[in-house]
Amino acid sequence: MDLAFSDEELRFRDEARAFVAANLPDDIAAAVRIGRDLSKEEITRWQKILFDKGWIAPHWPQAYGGGGWDATRRYIFDQVLSEYDTPDLNPFGLQMVGPVIYTFGNDAQKERFLPPVLSSDEWWCQGYSEPGAGSDLATLQTRAVRDGDHYFVNGTKTWTSLAQYADWIFCLVRTSSEGKPQEGITFLLIDMTTPGIEVKPIITIDGRRHVNMTYFTDVRVPVENRVGEENKGWTYAKFLLGNERTGIAEVGPSKRRLRRLKQIAAAETAGARPLLEDADFAGRIADAEIGLTALEYLSLRFLAEEAAGRPVGPEASMLKFRGSELRQQITGLTIEALGHYAAPYELDQLSEGWNEPPLGPDHAAGQMPEYLYSRAATIYGGSNEIQRNIIAKMVLGL
Repeated sequence: MDLAFSDEELRFRDEARAFVAANLPDDIAAAVRIGRDLSKEEITRWQKILFDKGWIAPHWPQAYGGGGWDATRRYIFDQVLSEYDTPDLNPFGLQMVGPVIYTFGNDAQKERFLPPVLSSDEWWCQGYSEPGAGSDLATLQTRAVRDGDHYFVNGTKTWTSLAQYADWIFCLVRTSSEGKPQEGITFLLIDMTTPGIEVKPIITIDGRRHVNMTYFTDVRVPVENRVGEENKGWTYAKFLLGNERTGIAEVGPSKRRLRRLKQIAAAETAGARPLLEDADFAGRIADAEIGLTALEYLSLRFLAEEAAGRPVGPEASMLKFRGSELRQQITGLTIEALGHYAAPYELDQLSEGWNEPPLGPDHAAGQMPEYLYSRAATIYGGSNEIQRNIIAKMVLGL
């Protein structure tokens, strides 16, 4: 990829910066800045702003309502978003199930499901992990039994992110126990309002409800909501996981975290000299920055491969495990830089309407919950141990 941008690409960067600066709502930017959880309404509001501009799905083909942007333009846009306090987009529809549907789904499924994904009128969640099948996903046991034009689904999914907000769930279910564990898995689209679905919260270490337990008891799903062939769901699941693991690289968000870390380390507190003047700590920040730069160029390499018609395969695991490690490294350094100011953490302080300022200096707000939740980054999307196994077997051929 040539990073000497053309005049047209530079004009697009200026346009993107001007658009984000003019259209990012102040209240949403402030919430992102202090680390407050955004509501579904707030995230949807920002997504609809991008949708109205035609920029909600730059990576989707134009034929399905996307931007059809090339790799360079997508890179520029991601960098612009990282320069502002923009919220993360809900990935389950835009990054995960949407591409599965337009790649493997039939025409009726594309017409029914893709438009409300783009407009954010329908939210999705992911039904992959189970209590006994997390990183070893092929051992999943949630079963779907076909009866005429419907499947009846029974089982349990766990770590179902944002299921409390979702209208639909894309779900891996077992339709056959013959052959290898990867065989006999089917990819279903399930309406979350269907009788027999129960969602219960899991409160994570940061005191928030990011994830849930989701129970299925005789849930009736039309066969027309099956993507692709029965018992071939593992193929579609691997395609989806490649998109997920590429997204977990989080180069843009980590750039934003790194800037925040540098600001904190450069601040003077109670007359003490800035921590950034300490050679050892400055060196550790530099190490994180070097790692992030290397990850960025690896991401650019994969974007260039995709633009040349060579989609990323198991190599995406490198982005996932390195990106999640860097996120933990940067957030860990941030908490260390804050020192005792990071310790007094009250979740209510970050909620809208709280009438007291955050404990400690302003730059301490939101850093502890970000640090706590980042501990899960090396687990979700397939643990980093699993990613290393994938790289060893499928990339290096060991």
